[in-house]
Amino acid sequence: MTDIQQCVTVDLRGGPESFPEELRHPQVLTTQERVKISYYGGYEHFERDTESDDAVYRWIGRTRVAE
Repeated sequence: MTDIQQCVTVDLRGGPESFPEELRHPQVLTTQERVKISYYGGYEHFERDTESDDAVYRWIGRTRVAE
């Protein structure tokens, strides 16, 4: 028997002001500590906010796509 992994809708906070609202509420696995969202030639990285509820992730940085 395998465990069924659950998804929840989370709130991504922080990051660039131009980061679109429609990308700020993805569904992620409940076990996922970090979220990486492709945006404008790079990736925005968010980490679970341990001082808030489990559905809040805070921006921790950006990486560029390697060419």
